[in-house]
Amino acid sequence: MKDRIKQSLESTVDLLSPLLEPGLEARHKAHLYRCRRTLEGPQQPETQINGRQVLAFCSNDYLGLANDPRVIETFCQAAKTYGVGSGASHLVNGHSTEHQQLEEALAAFTGRDRALLFSTGYMANLGTIQALVGKGDTVFQDRLNHASLLDGGLHSGAGFKRYRHNDNVHLNHLLEKASPESQRKLIVTDGVFSMDGDCAPLQALVDTSQRHHAWLMVDDAHGFGCLGEHGQGIGAGFTQNQVPILMGTLGKAVGTSGAFVAGSQALIETLIQFARPYIYTTAIPPAVAAATRTSLMLIQQEPERRIHLNQLIHSFRTGANQLGLTLMDSLTPIQPIMIGDDAEAMEWSQQLEQVGILVIAIRPPTVPKGSARLRITLSASHSLEQIEQLLSALAHIIKQRGLPKMTR
Repeated sequence: MKDRIKQSLESTVDLLSPLLEPGLEARHKAHLYRCRRTLEGPQQPETQINGRQVLAFCSNDYLGLANDPRVIETFCQAAKTYGVGSGASHLVNGHSTEHQQLEEALAAFTGRDRALLFSTGYMANLGTIQALVGKGDTVFQDRLNHASLLDGGLHSGAGFKRYRHNDNVHLNHLLEKASPESQRKLIVTDGVFSMDGDCAPLQALVDTSQRHHAWLMVDDAHGFGCLGEHGQGIGAGFTQNQVPILMGTLGKAVGTSGAFVAGSQALIETLIQFARPYIYTTAIPPAVAAATRTSLMLIQQEPERRIHLNQLIHSFRTGANQLGLTLMDSLTPIQPIMIGDDAEAMEWSQQLEQVGILVIAIRPPTVPKGSARLRITLSASHSLEQIEQLLSALAHIIKQRGLPKMTR
C-alpha cells in the first residue's frame, strides 16, 4: 500500500503552475503586479504595516469611525450577547434583532420604506441588478462604474449599454435608441466614483430616468456618511420615487462592514425572494450590526467630523495645486494625483513609502491605460499637520523627478 501511495505521489504532475506563471510574469513586466501589505494595528492615520510605522493616506475610513471607542464598545457588548458569528443566512436563522434594528435605522436615515442588509457591497450590487433585470431588459451604466456594478449588469442576461462618463446627453441618446421590445430599463451609476472622486449628476439622471420611464439605481458607497447636510450621501434630498434603488456600503465612512439596499416595500421583498447573493450568504455578525447602529448615530450627532474632513480636502487641494500637480475634479475625500505612466506611478508610491507615507498607485485595469494615479484618501482622523507632511514629501519628489508628464 505504501509503495502504491508513493508511486502515485511521484507521478503527480503540476498542471496548473506552468499555465499560470507566464501571466504572472507578464504582469510583473508591465508594472501591474499587485502585492498585499499586512496591517498590524487599527484603521487610523498612523499605524504599523509590515513591521513599520507609516502615515497612511489610503483607507476608506473617511470619518474615522472604524476605531472609535464607542463603536468598539458596542461591538464588544453585542458579541457577549450574540456571540461572534451569525451562524446562517438571513432566511435560515441568521437574522437577529440587531440586523432588524439596523435595517430599520438605515431606512429611516435614508428616507426609504425599507432597507436590506447584504454581507458586502459587491454582493449587494450583483444581487440587486440580477434580481431586477434579465433577458429582454436593458441596463445602462456609466463607463466608470465600479466593477461590481458592471459585473452585475453583464451577468444579468439583460442587454448591456455603457454611456460616456457623466454624459447625460449620451445616456439620453442610448435610451432613445433602445429596443422598443425592452421590457425594463435600468440606469445604474456610482454616486461618487471610487477612482476619480467626482460625483454623478444626480438631478440630470433623475430627470432622464423619469422621461424614459427607466429605473435609477445609485451606488453611494463613497458618498454615504460623507455627503449631505446630515451625511445621508449624494441621495440626500432625493425622494424614493426619484432614486428608487439606493445602495450604500458600511465599511467605508460608517467604519464597520457590510452593505445595504434601500427602497420601497416591493423592491426589498423582491430582493429577499430573488437576490441570490442575499439568499445564499451568511449574515454579517450581529455584533457588527450593533456597532453599525452606533456609527450611524455618531454620523448624525457629530457633524464636526464632516466639517473637519472638508477642511482637510480644501487644504490638500490648495497645496497640491500650488505644487503644479494635476488633480481630478473632486470635492470628496478621494483625491487622485494623475501620473499617467504605470511605472512612474509605482515609483512615486515607493518613494513616499520610503519616507513613511503610504499612498497606493492605481493602475490598469482598475483605471484606463495611460491614467495611472496616486489615489489619496483623506479621513477626519487626519490632522492639518499630516496633510502638510504629505505635501512636503510630494514637493521633495517633484524636486527630484520633476512633475509627471501628465501634469505638464
